[in-house]
Amino acid sequence: MRILLTNDDGISAPGLQAVRRVLRQLDGVELAVIAPDSNRSATARSITTRSPLSIEEVEFGDGDRGYATDGTPVDCVRFAELGLVGDRPDLIVSGINHGANLGDDITYSGTVAAALEGIVLGIPAVALSQQSSTGGMGYVSGRFEFAAQLVAGLATEAMPEATLINVNCPAGEPNGVEVTKLGKRIYNDELKLVDEETDRGRRRYEIYGWKPGYEEIEGTDLFAVAEGRISVTPIHFDLTDHGGLERLRGWGFAEMLAASAPAA
Repeated sequence: MRILLTNDDGISAPGLQAVRRVLRQLDGVELAVIAPDSNRSATARSITTRSPLSIEEVEFGDGDRGYATDGTPVDCVRFAELGLVGDRPDLIVSGINHGANLGDDITYSGTVAAALEGIVLGIPAVALSQQSSTGGMGYVSGRFEFAAQLVAGLATEAMPEATLINVNCPAGEPNGVEVTKLGKRIYNDELKLVDEETDRGRRRYEIYGWKPGYEEIEGTDLFAVAEGRISVTPIHFDLTDHGGLERLRGWGFAEMLAASAPAA
């Protein structure tokens, strides 16, 4: 089984290195690592189209090697799919991210975006994230083994078609695993003036970074992680509101188009 490991925190991130060491221990796994050369958090599905991408082979402390690029997490998946490390992967593993990717957060996440790119290309994918401990990015040991068990299971169990699995671990020791749906994040961002360059008429603001909340709904990923459980959420790429198709077809678009046509 060929696995591509990537992330959005950078190739040296402890989360990626921890899951790399775990995946290396699985029988029958051929592991390739392609990751950004530095942090690319919150880049979502950004790609690099207006300049060439650099690639550098790097050696890890245990003798393994991987590839670092100045591109985005999605670029990393494209590199693998296009043959940088040989045959296309059988599975994309993205993470372990430094911080959770829950609810609405997944639309910003480079970690989840890399996994989404996998299913866009027809490659099964899993995104792994670790809730940060209070006041920092520290991890508590004991959950990286779950990532290995999940990947080992995927080698024998067929992934849902066109669906990625988004896994989030709590900050403390987990007290269970729950299959969940996406929750609703409540963002508490504020407009904060950092400084003002009066001589140039320029001001700098911070508009993100305040501690977000969430709607406390049982069965969601946000609720499960807040309760100390690992959340496992199936996510697909089809954003179509299928229930709304017929409603829109009744809106008379042909008449709107005819009414907008210039008079003869």
